[in-house]
Amino acid sequence: MSRRRKGREVNGILVIDKPQGVTSNGILQQVKRLYGAAKAGHTGALDPLATGVLPLCFGEATKFSQMMLDSDKAYIATARLGVRTETGDSEGAVVEEKPVEVDLSADHLESVLDGFRGNIQQVPSMYSALKHKGRPLYEYAREGIEVERPARPVTIYELTLLAVRDNELDIAVSCTKGTYIRSLVEDIGAVLGCGAHVTALRRTMASGFTLDSAHKVPELEAMRERGESLDGLLVAPDAALSMFPEVKLAGPSLVSILNGQPVRITGQSQQGFVRVYGNEGFVGLAEAITEGEGVKLVPRRLVKNSDQR
Repeated sequence: MSRRRKGREVNGILVIDKPQGVTSNGILQQVKRLYGAAKAGHTGALDPLATGVLPLCFGEATKFSQMMLDSDKAYIATARLGVRTETGDSEGAVVEEKPVEVDLSADHLESVLDGFRGNIQQVPSMYSALKHKGRPLYEYAREGIEVERPARPVTIYELTLLAVRDNELDIAVSCTKGTYIRSLVEDIGAVLGCGAHVTALRRTMASGFTLDSAHKVPELEAMRERGESLDGLLVAPDAALSMFPEVKLAGPSLVSILNGQPVRITGQSQQGFVRVYGNEGFVGLAEAITEGEGVKLVPRRLVKNSDQR
């Protein structure tokens, strides 16, 4: 006999403002318990040092967590110059200290930052969660093992110098998935010739969600203590998929999609993922493939909704 999953069915996305000093999974488990949810996951871990936007997916929304993981991100980081650490942030042991004998004028710093804007190659940190032979790199690093890491292409859409004080820089970064801010700061420090590490990191945007829509765990706990439902804080799964165009279906085409069958439509030119909507709202994601003079929609991720037909 199959075991029934404990917890109730909860569907949607909750944007959390993650506090410093806890893991993303720790926050996930805490919020999952508050909701009494059967199924939940996050969309890309933040380091314990980091704070900010952490979307959590519940139920049907977990089907789209990979798309959210692949989305662009934005951060504000503080870089301490003159000190390198094992981990690239203030949680690691200091490995080198140098005097900061470098021009910290805005003009010079802008010229340095300009070299990191656009498409760049970045070597991931040994203290990242990237896998090597099935194990995250940080496990090798903790054992003193150095693994060769090939540089990977990432894109820095925006890199803005926010402030300079003493031996610290504040920068704002907008970037593609897979960009390591610790590695970026270390590389900036290397170009400046004095080294650098991250002392503060705040994610300000992920999957299109910003801090304006984020909730803090104490807020959720207070609502539970007052006997208030937390479900009203959830947003629908398609709120994180606005980067994909929308297609509306009805009749036999909608029924076919809901049955997992591809359908042909005319008058559409989209290719790639599209959001599909039916009579009662969001149906799921389909992939639009050009076929003759029309487009074939192949269902990829459908949400459960028995009322669409």
